Amino acid sequence: MYKIKKVEVTTGVYWIEVAEADLYAVCGCPADTVKHLMKQGLIVPLEHDRHHFETGPNAILLSDVFIQNGEFSNLCEFPVLQMLYRQGMILPGHPGNTGRRPLLIGSRAQVDSQIRYFHRGNYGLVSMEEMLAAGMSRTKAKAAMRLKLKFAFGRIRPTEELFDTVIAGPRPAPVRGGVTVTRVRPNVFEFAYKGETAEVDLNLPAKTGYPAPYPLGFTDPGREYFRVVHSGDGDGWDVNRPCMAAVIMHQGQVYLIDAGPNALHSLTALGVGVNEVDAVFHTHAHDDHFCGLATLMRADHRIVHYATAPVRASVVKKWAALVSRPESEFADYFDTRTLPEGRWFNVDGLEVKPVVSPHPVETTIFYFRAKNEGGYRTYAHLADITSRRVLDSFVTGDPDKPGIAAAYRDKIWRNYLAPADVKKIDIGGGLIHGEAEDFHGDASAKIILSHTALPLTDKQKEIGSGASFGMTDTLIAGEQDFLRSKAFHFLGIYLPGAKPHELRLLMNSPMVSHNPETILIKRGENHRHIHLIVTGVVERIDSDRGLSTSLPAGVLAGELSGLTGIPSPATYRAKTFVRALRLPRDLFQGVLADNNLLKSYCQLLLDREFLQQTPIFGESLSAPVHGELVKNALKVTFLPGEIVLDGEPPHLYVVIQGEAALHLEGVVVERLGSGDIFGEGWLLGSAPCLYAPRAQTLVQAYAIPGGIVRAIPVVRWKLYETYKRRMAALVDPRFSGIDIFKWREAYAVGLAAIDEDHKRLLAAASRVDTAIRRGEGHGEITRALVFLDAYAREHFKREERLFRQRRYPALAEHRRLHKLLIEEIAEKTDLARNQDVNMSPEFMSFLKEWVLDHILTEDRKFVDYLGQET
Repeated sequence: MYKIKKVEVTTGVYWIEVAEADLYAVCGCPADTVKHLMKQGLIVPLEHDRHHFETGPNAILLSDVFIQNGEFSNLCEFPVLQMLYRQGMILPGHPGNTGRRPLLIGSRAQVDSQIRYFHRGNYGLVSMEEMLAAGMSRTKAKAAMRLKLKFAFGRIRPTEELFDTVIAGPRPAPVRGGVTVTRVRPNVFEFAYKGETAEVDLNLPAKTGYPAPYPLGFTDPGREYFRVVHSGDGDGWDVNRPCMAAVIMHQGQVYLIDAGPNALHSLTALGVGVNEVDAVFHTHAHDDHFCGLATLMRADHRIVHYATAPVRASVVKKWAALVSRPESEFADYFDTRTLPEGRWFNVDGLEVKPVVSPHPVETTIFYFRAKNEGGYRTYAHLADITSRRVLDSFVTGDPDKPGIAAAYRDKIWRNYLAPADVKKIDIGGGLIHGEAEDFHGDASAKIILSHTALPLTDKQKEIGSGASFGMTDTLIAGEQDFLRSKAFHFLGIYLPGAKPHELRLLMNSPMVSHNPETILIKRGENHRHIHLIVTGVVERIDSDRGLSTSLPAGVLAGELSGLTGIPSPATYRAKTFVRALRLPRDLFQGVLADNNLLKSYCQLLLDREFLQQTPIFGESLSAPVHGELVKNALKVTFLPGEIVLDGEPPHLYVVIQGEAALHLEGVVVERLGSGDIFGEGWLLGSAPCLYAPRAQTLVQAYAIPGGIVRAIPVVRWKLYETYKRRMAALVDPRFSGIDIFKWREAYAVGLAAIDEDHKRLLAAASRVDTAIRRGEGHGEITRALVFLDAYAREHFKREERLFRQRRYPALAEHRRLHKLLIEEIAEKTDLARNQDVNMSPEFMSFLKEWVLDHILTEDRKFVDYLGQET
C-alpha cells in the first residue's frame, strides 16, 4: 500500500494525500478548484453526530507564479472557505474544529500575497480610515463598520488566527506528521514521507489554460438594442454552472456585470471576444464575482471598470494583494470610472444606479434602464443580497454595537423590492445571501432566481423563473443593424483614405454566420474572399510552424493571401460563433488601387502579419491596435557588435531578422532572434534592464514608442513577465561570475541620500555572499547577517520617513516589502547561529532578486512620483 497518494485533479492541479499523517493537500488552486475536487470525489458530504459537513483538503500548495498563460494560478479564497465553514474548522462545537487551521505552503512571497488577498476577500475595507479614504462620510463609515463587525461576529480576525504556513525552499521543510516538502526547481515540488516521494509540477505548458469544471455549449445571443444575456446562475459551489453573472447588450456595446471564475470560458461560449467587452460593472470583490479580472487584463484596450468608490477600493486592494503590485497599477489595466451611490448615471444612453447591499465586503446591487416608447425598460441585478430574516436579526437600537438601525434595514428592503421589468436575485440563503421567499410579493414583471447550487423547491418555482446559461431577455428590440455599423467602423480604420461610397460598396457584401469549429479558409487554398471578423474569435493555425493565434473582432482573416492571390499560408477556423463580412477580393483590391493605396497597404499588411506572429503581439490584438503599432514603428538597423542604447522617449525593440544577445559584463545571458524583444525595462516605471543588447549579426528591428505599447493591457503584462524573468535569470548559478551586489550606475535612482544608502546596503549583502561562498563558518556568516540586518533596518526607517514626508501613496506596499526582507534575514541569521550554514542557493537567490526588483523598480517609482509632483 502506497503511503503517498497522488492524483491529477485537472490540468495544473494535483492532490497529495498522506492519510497516516492526516495531510490532504491540493496542489495549485486556480479558479473553481473546489468544484474540480467535488467532481473528482475528493470533497464529499458527510453526517456525524447530527452535523452535516464535507471532507476536503487541509493544505494548499501554491504556485511560484501567480499568473500563468493569462490566468490566476493561486486563488485560495474558496478552498480556504471550504475548510473553515463547510469542513467546520472554524465553527464552535463542530467535529471538524480540531484546532488545526488551513495550511498554506509555498514561497514566502506567494504565501504572504495569498494571506493578504484572502483577508481582503473576507473583509474588504478593514478600518474607518480606509472607508474615509474611499470617500465615505464619517457617519456612513461608522454605520458600514458596525455592519461589517456584525457579519464578522464582532471582530476582524488577524490573519495569523486563520492560517498556518510552511515556506517551501530547496531543503526539506516539515509539513505535518513527518511529511516534508522541498522546492526542487521553479514551480516543481517534492513531498516525502517514510522513504516515499511524490513530485508535483505546477508549471502550465505553453498555450494551455486551466479547464473549467463544467462544459458550456456554444450559443449565439446576437445583438439587440437592450438585451440581458444570462451568463451564470450558480454559485461558488455549483459544479455544473457558472456563478451568477450577466452580459448586457446595449446599442451594440457589450457590458459585463461582474467577472467571475472562468470568465473567458463563458465569453467564448457566448461568441464574445474579450476585446469586444466595453466595460464591467462590479458588484463586489468576492472571488465568484472578481477572479475573472485576469481575463479582462488580456484585452487590447483598458476595459472600463464601473463601481462605487468603496467597492472599487475593496476590489483594488484585493487585486493588488493577489498580483503583488501597487494599487496604483490597477489603472494601468482598467479605465476606472466611479459611479455615484444611489443615483442614476448615464453610460452612453444606458443608465445605471448602484445601491448599497449589506454584505461582509463593500457591495452594491445594480439597476439598469434605457429609454423606450412609453418610458423606461429596466433590469435589476441583485448580487449579493441579505435575507430579511438576517437583516431583522441585525437590528439594534445601540449605535455603538455591531449591527444596523431599523431605518437602515427598511431602506435596504425598499431598494430590494423596487420593481423592474426583469429582476435577477441571489437566493443562496444562509448568513450572507438572499432567500426567494422574501420576494413573494415583489411587483417586478419577471423575477429570475439565481446564485444557488441547489435545485429549486416548488415554493421557489412559484416565485421566480430560472435562466440557464445563454438565455436572454430582450427589453428593447433592435431595429438597427449594429453589426453592420461595427463593420463599417472597422473598414474605415483599414481604409482611411477611401471615400464613403467606396466603403458602402464593400459594405454591400454579405454578413455570414459561422458555427464554432467551422473552417473559413484552409491552408493552401486559393480563395476569392477576405473575411472581416465582426463578432467572435477566429483561430489562425499553421501546424508546420507550430503557430496558433487568436484573431479577435476587427481583424481581416485571409487578408495577405486574398490580396496577393497566393495560397493561404494558414488555416482560419472559428473558435466561437462568428459573424464576418465576406468581402470579394476584387472589390477590396479595386478600392485600394483607385486610391493609390495598394503598395503602401501591402507593406503595412506585411508588417502587421509579422507582429501577429510574435509572442508579445500575437494574442488578441485587434486591427486598430496593430495598425497603431505599425504606423508608429520605425525600422532600425544595428551593425554586428553594436550595442543598443535606448533614447528618449523609450522604445520597445522587436527583432525582425538577424541575431542579437543580451550581455552583462561579457556574459551572454539570453540570445535573441526574429520576434524577440528588448528594452522592456524602461517601459515599466523607468526600470532599466541591466543587460546590454548587442547585435551579433546585422539586425533589423522595429522600434515602437513605449507610450503606445504601455497602453495595451495584455502586452503590458507580457512585458512585466519578460522583465521579471530576465531579472530572475541573473541569480541563475550558470551566471555566478556576475557580481549583482557591485554598484552600477544603472542602480542609481537619482536621489543622493537613497543612492548612498543603497551602496552600503549592497556592500553589506556582498559581505554575506562572500562569507557563504568561501565557507567562512557560522560565526563569520552570523556577523555578516547581523550587520546586514541592522543596516537594512536603519535604511528602511530613513526611506519610509522620507516617503511619509512626501505623502507617497504606495508607502504601505513599500513597507510590506521591507518587512519581507527583514523576516528573511532574521530567519537566516537564526540558522547561522545554530550552525546551519547550508543556505546559499535559497537565501542568496532571494536576496539578489529582492535587490534587483526593489532598487530597480520599487524605489525608482518613488522618484517618478516626486517628478510628477514638481
